[in-house]
Amino acid sequence: MKVLVTGAAGYVGSHACKALARRGLQPVGLDNLERAGLRNLPWGPLEVADTRDRDALDAILRRHRPEAVMHFAAYAYVGESVAEPGRYYQNNVLGTLTLLEALRDAAIGRFVFSSTCATYGIPDRVPIDEDHPQSPINPYGSSKLMVERILADFDRAHGLQSVALRYFNAAGADPDGEIGECHEPETHAIPLAIRAALGRHPSFQVFGTDYPTPDGSAIRDYVHVSDLADAHVRALEYLLAGGPSTALNLGTGQGHSVLQVVAAVEAETGQRVTLERAARRPGDPAVLVAAAGRARATLGWTPAFTDLREIVRTAVAWERRRAA
Repeated sequence: MKVLVTGAAGYVGSHACKALARRGLQPVGLDNLERAGLRNLPWGPLEVADTRDRDALDAILRRHRPEAVMHFAAYAYVGESVAEPGRYYQNNVLGTLTLLEALRDAAIGRFVFSSTCATYGIPDRVPIDEDHPQSPINPYGSSKLMVERILADFDRAHGLQSVALRYFNAAGADPDGEIGECHEPETHAIPLAIRAALGRHPSFQVFGTDYPTPDGSAIRDYVHVSDLADAHVRALEYLLAGGPSTALNLGTGQGHSVLQVVAAVEAETGQRVTLERAARRPGDPAVLVAAAGRARATLGWTPAFTDLREIVRTAVAWERRRAA
């Protein structure tokens, strides 16, 4: 069985391709390679195209005839989305709508969507469950919420079944060392702290040390990228078994502070991280932690990586290998 994976050259998409292959499924990658580091796909073909290019999408669907789609292709920098909202709505919303219309016309009716906890905005309660109000505070989160609403409309109108996976802070790297996090620019805390520890950056910025948390730094739910990939495959299997459309959080249910991340990086690398204390970023909540029980109940999904030190260990191994 073939599965079209958009954004296949990216961080989570590439790990999902590997997970699909391990389950005996054939990933067919699609990526415009604008921001991705992976230039070939060891587990299947890689089509270089943009989701906004309807002619290219139609040709790819005719050539490969996939039975389902995993959709990761999107811009994902919050600050950039605030500065360039049109760019985010063009790529994330229009690109997805173009893809969905191509799938409708090709009679492909199963869709796993990479969504985000950014659709919730500033939380009213923690941990955040799927029934929490969705009030995004930036165009990135708004673009993902718009897609969720489009998916609901396509289900009602065309019978397209989907699972929207709202994940929290993706982290870590493939334990086998084949793939990992490779963004330019890099904005995620764990790789930035590792680069500071390994001497590739002079310091690591901590945005806010006056939050109402035990050590004053923001707390996040770090979920390993391999666990995210596993959840996407399970969501596909759920749809193939006839499961109705739904939206699910992906997280460990445990929160760790930025300073705890720094401590874990220092422990794994044996090097000190020079800290640069900066002001809070506008809109950054003190705590973001998932209530992920629904994903466990619906998909049978349980994260294999729940210890922050273990997650950091895979990321350190990847960074060292990448620089070797």
